[in-house]
Amino acid sequence: MTRRQLGQLEAEVLAALSDSPDHALSTAELQSRIPGNPAYTTINTVLFRLHDKGLVTRERDGRSFRYRIAVDEARLVAGRMHDHLRYASDSFNVLSQFVKTLSPDEEEALRRILEDG
Repeated sequence: MTRRQLGQLEAEVLAALSDSPDHALSTAELQSRIPGNPAYTTINTVLFRLHDKGLVTRERDGRSFRYRIAVDEARLVAGRMHDHLRYASDSFNVLSQFVKTLSPDEEEALRRILEDG
């Protein structure tokens, strides 16, 4: 079993929720959408933490809950990236390393964004 980086599972849960904006998802539904077969209780713990942070909403469904994303995922992730960049002593090298890790599709998307200004 591969251990995820801190916050990676939260990001994966948020991404799964943002892929289903039209309906709330149960813990079991989310569990089936997350790679690596995380435990039901692990997903449930992450959901409770995300709810406490105000990043997801929940509605009662019998004895359990169904969850929806409560934030704009793109803005959330971009904000986190910006926060990390802001604290770097050499932002040029950080950006350079980041760009080197992009897939060809991601690189093309970045070029289009920069050209559109």
